[in-house]
Amino acid sequence: MPEPVKGLRERKRLETHRALATTAVRLVAERGLDHVTVEDISAAAGVSPRTFFNYFASKEDAVVIAHADTAERTQRTIDRFLATPKEVSTPRAFVDAMKEDFAQVDENREEWLGRMKAIQENATLHSRAVAMNHDTIAPLIEAIARRTGVDPKAELYPTLLLSTLGGAVNAVLMLWYQHDGRVSALDLLDDAVETLLAGLPEPGGRAR
Repeated sequence: MPEPVKGLRERKRLETHRALATTAVRLVAERGLDHVTVEDISAAAGVSPRTFFNYFASKEDAVVIAHADTAERTQRTIDRFLATPKEVSTPRAFVDAMKEDFAQVDENREEWLGRMKAIQENATLHSRAVAMNHDTIAPLIEAIARRTGVDPKAELYPTLLLSTLGGAVNAVLMLWYQHDGRVSALDLLDDAVETLLAGLPEPGGRAR
């Protein structure tokens, strides 16, 4: 599903958010979280601290929130997921729907390496990144339940699938980071999903 056309004001809002986010990631990766201030980020991005606070509540948020339109991106993922033919398995359909956004990891390698470095080195950033995803959980579970025709309050599958695939994404990002982004995050994600769908066999085909 194509991204909706945005007006000039909305494009400017998204561009300013991106400029602040990428600047925050770069400065924190270079200096460390404790040695970067909101004023530093604002000055480097060419805006005032007042403008910064129109977009972020804190410097931590500027590091972990890559895009201003997270809710809209989640909805587009859901729309792609629900539009996938029923012949495609639900886990594969879900991952395929994620790929458009997940591709940004490969496309913006330095930014994501910096973000991962900052999160790895600062427990507060890790906690904020987890909290940031909280609002996306319920609509994603509801979408999985809708596609599979089950009641998410009575059946484990929707929540279990989302948790499993979320764990796969985290594992992929960690391995990608350990390889300094020199492997394709999208390829790693495909490998992770195929491994899960195969029943998580041990490497080398060792039997249990």
